[in-house]
Amino acid sequence: MRDLRIALLLMMAAVLALAGCEQKASTAAKPAAATAAAAAAPAASKPERADLYQASGPLVVENQVDVAAQREGVVSKILVDVGARVRKGQLLAQLDDRQLTADHDAAKAKADGVQADYQHWEADLKLRQADLSRAEQMWKAQLITAQQLDHERYSMQSGTFFLQRQAEDLKNAAAALKSAQLELDKTRIVAPFDGVVARRYVRAGQKVALSDRLFWVTATGPLNVRFTLPQEFAGKVKVGDKVQVVSPFDARESHPARVTLVSPVVDPASGTIELQAQVVGPAGELRPGMTVTVNVKP
Repeated sequence: MRDLRIALLLMMAAVLALAGCEQKASTAAKPAAATAAAAAAPAASKPERADLYQASGPLVVENQVDVAAQREGVVSKILVDVGARVRKGQLLAQLDDRQLTADHDAAKAKADGVQADYQHWEADLKLRQADLSRAEQMWKAQLITAQQLDHERYSMQSGTFFLQRQAEDLKNAAAALKSAQLELDKTRIVAPFDGVVARRYVRAGQKVALSDRLFWVTATGPLNVRFTLPQEFAGKVKVGDKVQVVSPFDARESHPARVTLVSPVVDPASGTIELQAQVVGPAGELRPGMTVTVNVKP
């Protein structure tokens, strides 16, 4: 009986010893496994620094204007429509000019009449100058009296004064003719520069007032893009630097541009500086008014 108890105690001690060894082995294995897992996991990669800063802005052109009426009148003819390419001075529309044409013709007739009168009195003055010269010679030869010589002198002075008055009348007639011509020219609506008709605001038969918009004419080039950059770029981007303008239709299509304007001040509200760059070479599908992306090297 005693031997049996001793055997049971020995067996229990062996079991406890074996359990303790397994726990130590498990505890020791956990740090090793964690270390192995950490070694096997890839290290977190830092994002690479971008080599381009992207901004955006509208494409604009220098010549872009609403063509307005310079006088009131009724539109008699429309000669171009939206999309038409025009040259500087090309007729876009015509206002009714019948009354102004009549006024111009009357002013021209009067100016021509005054011009004829001036030439007549100019010739008359030359004749009086000749009469005076002959009278002076005859007076020296004592062939006429002093009173007759004075008569020729007074005649000469009278002719001179009358010719001066005719010269003033001729100047006034020329000014009236020029004014009539200017008013007549205002009935001709012409393109202010080479470009394309972007909008038409009037139709034939419509009555327009002074300063009413008639057409919107815009040039197609050179194209400029206006954009802003953070204030950190101040002093880094200069006039003449190159940037890339990316088409809004295809990100693979880019056009070289050269910086033409850099604002000397920073906008305190946004902390940005304003810039303008001009597209160099063919514009492709780029059009004024588009918003494009601008790639700038930092």
